Amino acid sequence: MTHPLAQRFDGATEILAEIDARIPDTRDHLAETRATVDAYHPKRLQLVVTEIIDETPTTKTLRMQGLDQAALPPFSAGQYVNVFVDGTSRPYAISSSPTQRGHYDLTVRRVPGGRISNLLIDTVVIGQILTTSGPMGTFHHNPLFHGNDVVFLAGGSGVAPAMSMLREIADLGLDRSLHLIYGSRHASDVIFRAELDALAAAHPGITVDHVIAEPDADWTGATGYLTADTIAALAGELNERMVYVCGPQALYPYALDQLTALGQPRKRIRFEANGAPSDPTAQPHWPIGVDPTEEVTVTVSGASFRTPRNRPLLDAMEDNGIRPEAACRSGECSLCRVRVVKGEVHTAEEAKMRLSDARFGYTHSCVAYPISDVELDL
Repeated sequence: MTHPLAQRFDGATEILAEIDARIPDTRDHLAETRATVDAYHPKRLQLVVTEIIDETPTTKTLRMQGLDQAALPPFSAGQYVNVFVDGTSRPYAISSSPTQRGHYDLTVRRVPGGRISNLLIDTVVIGQILTTSGPMGTFHHNPLFHGNDVVFLAGGSGVAPAMSMLREIADLGLDRSLHLIYGSRHASDVIFRAELDALAAAHPGITVDHVIAEPDADWTGATGYLTADTIAALAGELNERMVYVCGPQALYPYALDQLTALGQPRKRIRFEANGAPSDPTAQPHWPIGVDPTEEVTVTVSGASFRTPRNRPLLDAMEDNGIRPEAACRSGECSLCRVRVVKGEVHTAEEAKMRLSDARFGYTHSCVAYPISDVELDL
């Protein structure tokens, strides 16, 4: 029987014959697409520690490769991976250059009383396998919005994302100016000091100034804290250059005050998400008269437990063997979102909520605190 098309179009018979002769497409396109996505944005990575570098008396860099030693997923300088260990997780900025995809460097500084930083520094050995997320985070350079002349205020291990940015500039010879103003308590606390100074000496677009809060007698550089006067003296007029800020939580409100005093608009200041608030009760919307240490009951998926009001819901769930997906632990990434079915929670100012979250009862459990007995839906 003649195909209907053969009667309507010249050459249709030959085309139909060619189609019939072709091998049917049996490829699993969905699986191929999934594999490509996972290669660039994996949910989990298994990384082996190949080197441990002593940076300062309180800081080590863990150099890690993939188990198959293939190139690791690409990342933007300033991004982090989330390290899963001891029943919980913590995000650590990648301090190595994005051009070096054979390994990731995670620079970990000891936090007094810190559960995970001390565990990583004291127990991790070469050959140990760590589970991490893929690279993520929004704290990276965007030339379209940030321009190519930026200032970076760092404190302590907050220099890690700056180090990745500086190494990328050097590796690629980028036409970008980055002025790092790096505050430390003692000169011995300065991480990457020799390399930072060498980068500044070798690359005209890189400027590095160290500011030591408690200097020794032989220190000749800037001293004190990252005050408005110090920033202005070192960086000159900001002229609305983009300013990145990364360091301990106490640095953020302080840096905002100093930069505001210099006339820097808030939209030209970028803060790296850096954990839940140290004292949620200090935020103005914490309910008046509510005892933060009093315990309440949290119910999740039929399981109930008691926890103090001032413990983040994510931490409280992990304490009781319930481990929702999490990454930034700072209210930004939204992976730990939960729906509050019953009860009242305090959602910290750090949470980057969607406009619809309040309407439908969602919160970010890493920066949310149970005020009353609550029931949650994961």
